[in-house]
Amino acid sequence: MSSHQTEPAPEPAPEQREPTGDSLAHGLRARHLTMMGLGSAIGAGLFLGSGQGIAIAGPAVLVSYSIAGVLVVLLMRMLAEMATEVPSSGAFSVYAETALGRWAGFTMGWLYWFMLIMVLGVEVTGAAQIMAGWWPSVPQWVFAGVVVALFAVLNLVGVRSFGEAEFWFAAVKVLAILAFLVIGVLVVLGWLPGTEPVGTENLLGHGGFAPTGWSGIAAALLVVVFAFGGIEIVTIAAAEARDPQRAIGIATRSIVWRIVFFYLGSIAIMVLVLPWDSPALAESPFVAVLDVAGLENAARVMSVVVVVALLSAFNANVYGTSRMAYSLARRGDGPRALARVSRTEVPWVAVLLSVFFGFVSVLLNWWLPDALLEILLNAVGSALLVIWVFIAVSQLVLRPRLEAAARERGETLQLRMWLYPWLTWATLAGLAALVVLMLTDPSARAQLAATAVLTLVIFGIYLVRSRRARA
Repeated sequence: MSSHQTEPAPEPAPEQREPTGDSLAHGLRARHLTMMGLGSAIGAGLFLGSGQGIAIAGPAVLVSYSIAGVLVVLLMRMLAEMATEVPSSGAFSVYAETALGRWAGFTMGWLYWFMLIMVLGVEVTGAAQIMAGWWPSVPQWVFAGVVVALFAVLNLVGVRSFGEAEFWFAAVKVLAILAFLVIGVLVVLGWLPGTEPVGTENLLGHGGFAPTGWSGIAAALLVVVFAFGGIEIVTIAAAEARDPQRAIGIATRSIVWRIVFFYLGSIAIMVLVLPWDSPALAESPFVAVLDVAGLENAARVMSVVVVVALLSAFNANVYGTSRMAYSLARRGDGPRALARVSRTEVPWVAVLLSVFFGFVSVLLNWWLPDALLEILLNAVGSALLVIWVFIAVSQLVLRPRLEAAARERGETLQLRMWLYPWLTWATLAGLAALVVLMLTDPSARAQLAATAVLTLVIFGIYLVRSRRARA
């Protein structure tokens, strides 16, 4: 592997810098990718973060979810266009590097790695909190430790076994959400025994549709943005798919719309059935709705489903962090040890690194058992915005190059971003408006500042590495 080079001479493309050995397996299928995307995105953001979002913005949190949903649909289309043509375990980090330079790939890759490490803490903390409620005599950190150890083993087996496990994990929670939506509609219509039509009292009463105004919508956006994060893992996993181009197309077409439907449908039922300022809704929104339906046993089952969902998301995010670290190491932007692959073609050092930080979150569970979840939820939302901006800019730059490469092969792009370049520019304008909106809220402004500092620190590390390589 070549040493770090900087701008005086053109660098080879990211894929040309990768060594030929220590490659990953190709055991994932389209159904694995689809469920992996669902599994990663349907986790703490929906089952726990939705209650926090409602408490912040009231029923107007639907506006927050709608804004984020539209942006995610457009961004995933851009990402799918690039991933279909250039499948890579580094995904948007590779595309940013190809479009803008090595600094962009390094910064985006490690920013995403850091973000997912924080997400790992969110998922394991949420699951441990619920399980500790089932067995109060057992400390919360014990459950967190068992979870981390279990999924360390699962991620070290072959990718096909991982894909199957994640498929069934995700299937459980998808079926549960569909059942919740059906029960919720029956409650709203008053068709269950002991219930009456709910009307619009909870939606428009208690201070109106937007009781906390635009500032509440802006503050809720940080939680909402985090909730939609995770879908991009589909493009990371594409490098290990049997037929990457076909699998990416199938997965991205179905995942985004399903997730938007699940989120908006679930949130709409919550704010119709219960007052937005209900303590039960803020604490456990899905169980609160089922309690209103008089389905006590169903509420207990939903608690189990929530744990399964969080564990599934944790599992998928261990995968995402390890593959991003592996890709960075393969491109010379991380310790070479992270590129080591086991006999089952798993980047085992990168997996163990992710697991190590999972254990760090276990220690935080012991230190801050009650405050940790809120801290971590707030820490990662705005980091995803930076990654989204780079995805859009990368697609804007790479689209002409991808079309030219396809023409040389006598082909056309298999999957295209709609109305290029206008919708790409509109997406960037939407992201800019989102940042401006967040700047009007003190807590959101602090998070944006923290993300800016983190991004600059990572970029500074890149500059130091580059200068040492030149010396």
